[in-house]
Amino acid sequence: GVSPQVCWLAPEQTAGKQKPFMYTQGQAVLNRSFFPGFDTPSVKCTYSATVQVPEGFTAVMSATSWEKQKDNTFVFEMSKPIPSYLIALAVGDILSADVGPRSRVWAEPCLIEAAKTEYSGVIEEFLEVGEKLFGPYVWGRYDILFMPPSFPFGGMENPCLTFVTPCLLAGDRSLVDVIIHEISHSWFGNLVTNATWGEFWLNEGFTMYAQRRISTEVYGAAYTCLEAATGRALLRQHMDSTGEDHPLNKLRVVIEPGLLCINPDDTYNETPYEKGYCFVSYLAHLVGDQSKFDAFLRAYVNRFKFQSITADDTLGFFLEYFPELKEKGVDSIPGFEFDRWLNTPGWPPYLPDLSPGQQLMKPADELAELWAASGLSMEAIEDIDIRGWRTYQLIYFLDQVLQKSPLPEGNVERLSRMYPEISKAQNAELRLRWCQIVLKNNLEAEYSKVKDFLHSQGKQKYTLPLYRAMWGGSEAARALAMETFSATAPTLHINVQNYVKKILGLEAAE
Repeated sequence: GVSPQVCWLAPEQTAGKQKPFMYTQGQAVLNRSFFPGFDTPSVKCTYSATVQVPEGFTAVMSATSWEKQKDNTFVFEMSKPIPSYLIALAVGDILSADVGPRSRVWAEPCLIEAAKTEYSGVIEEFLEVGEKLFGPYVWGRYDILFMPPSFPFGGMENPCLTFVTPCLLAGDRSLVDVIIHEISHSWFGNLVTNATWGEFWLNEGFTMYAQRRISTEVYGAAYTCLEAATGRALLRQHMDSTGEDHPLNKLRVVIEPGLLCINPDDTYNETPYEKGYCFVSYLAHLVGDQSKFDAFLRAYVNRFKFQSITADDTLGFFLEYFPELKEKGVDSIPGFEFDRWLNTPGWPPYLPDLSPGQQLMKPADELAELWAASGLSMEAIEDIDIRGWRTYQLIYFLDQVLQKSPLPEGNVERLSRMYPEISKAQNAELRLRWCQIVLKNNLEAEYSKVKDFLHSQGKQKYTLPLYRAMWGGSEAARALAMETFSATAPTLHINVQNYVKKILGLEAAE
């Protein structure tokens, strides 16, 4: 099926390749073609649904209560008001396994063991820390559905049942940040919601901040700052490629029908996430005391729960909660005016201090320097043992190598041989960056890795940068792009297909 919101997958688009699969994707404005309703985040409602599916299939929904009746009929009810984009349904050959007192994983039979191993015990820890920081978890269960490989996103925070990419099954719990992010949406986004998609940063900036608060409590400041530095690098990349003064690089995006109809989906980029995170961090910096700011976040969630709000509501409440800051006029400090944060495109005026990450970043920076030199000093390189590094340290190292690429002749081949744990990694974040390095250095001997990675998954954040890199590369790289796309197009989500067509100069299907 071609409609982007109700996705009908042929068996070959699933992990098991035996049975078809169907799921809905509501964000931002796609659920209007799944059911009639007010498809705007400014309206919230409860819902119930009755879904009959063929034998051998299971239906799951973003609902607080589920019941299986005879004739393979499933009855769902969401008892709390939610915006329309969070109503979600999936049907497939799926099983479940418990991973905590209020959490289970759902996946195709061939993935269920891996899903159970990766997430046993950790979900409850994240939920408990979230509750301690932001107040009660109101949704009852927190289950996770591992989607087929063609799912275009990292995760979609459907209440009670987050949909996630199977790329998270890294085998070493190294990509848990995505799950912490989706769990954080339980308070920021699902409970307190942006009233318009033009203020998407209210969902995502607060969620990035909440994710990093939970991560700091669980993994410590050094690790969290390293992960945030990776996010900052993505923001830098995005702003460099679009131009800082691009209108989408504002926190308050004007989605006016006007002459040009903007699809809210096209406004999806790093700005609401990472620039939004910087603005929330700036508010915390104004308060100057972490526990006071945490208390503010609890009060904010409590004040606006089950409502849809604007940035003016948020910032008004902030100034009301801290009258001494209001008196000082913190909303109009020159260069840092709240109005400037919201309405001026470009790089954030304030960046949170990520120096606790330095202890992990410094060795990675040094190693990248060594590999970028024209005469490799192998002794110095061999002195740095990367075997004890955490995944985000390796990711940060590869980001630095990518920035310094193309490297002097022969260096990338040596790097590849020296660190098979990187060049042969199965971890999707490492694979993405290794493929980018292969393309930037035009390492044709490893083009097959790019092809294999694009055949293995269809996540938008991995797929589009690689097609851009191929299309901006050599003749051989362009040929690889065309060949890979014609082979994988049927397995990709329709939106991703269309974005790739644009990159490759093929007419996007109308």
